[in-house]
Amino acid sequence: MGYKILLVENHQDTAVYLQLFLEKAGHSVTISADVRSTIELPDLESFDIILSDIGLPDGDGWELMQRIRPLTHAYAVAMSGFGMTSDIKRSLAVGYQAHLTKPFTPNRLMEVLSKADAYKQQRTAE
Repeated sequence: MGYKILLVENHQDTAVYLQLFLEKAGHSVTISADVRSTIELPDLESFDIILSDIGLPDGDGWELMQRIRPLTHAYAVAMSGFGMTSDIKRSLAVGYQAHLTKPFTPNRLMEVLSKADAYKQQRTAE
């Protein structure tokens, strides 16, 4: 069964590629390109997974996660060219469950997404 995924990515080519890849894998994908439009989504709580770039035109993915984490229990993955230990720790501290450093392989993406079920089960048990 596929996930309902929110992809927050302002680079159009990257967004289209990831959307096509994820849809081919059986998931439903909604794309948002910035912090403002993501926060304004009426069905934010309905997503199973949030994949978010850190560098966005009107803020950053860390700010975004701090603002939406109270509104959603989705498994959240930060995507960034910033991959230092401090960047990864910051992503986890603001509410992401994983941090993918760009460029990443499709296999690495699927490996990270495979942990969403365990996260959902953990959240249900709490």
